[in-house]
Amino acid sequence: QVQLVESGGGLVQAGGSLRLSCAASGSISSIYVMGWYRQAPGKQRELVASITRDGTRNYADSVKGRFTISRDNVKTMFLQMNSLKPEDTAVYYCNAYRQFVGSYWGQGTQVTVSS
Repeated sequence: QVQLVESGGGLVQAGGSLRLSCAASGSISSIYVMGWYRQAPGKQRELVASITRDGTRNYADSVKGRFTISRDNVKTMFLQMNSLKPEDTAVYYCNAYRQFVGSYWGQGTQVTVSS
């Protein structure tokens, strides 16, 4: 099992920044890729950014150049969000994928960007 706990969400004005954190515990040595997803009201959950065990990063087109995903060790992942826009408002979820086992999700953290 893997447990994920997000933190760092909040309310910010357009153009501002936030940094999200995801702390992982449990069977973390077998995690292959971690990522951030978001879900806005009335919309499907979408991938924001992901990072593999070897450091390969992937970003949604809508956040390229504004968001940066990183990991400082196996246990902690970050999402630095700059130049935030009202359309970035959503609940942000941390995800971890273990090969041959499946995905795990955090409880989510709310990000609200006011115009």
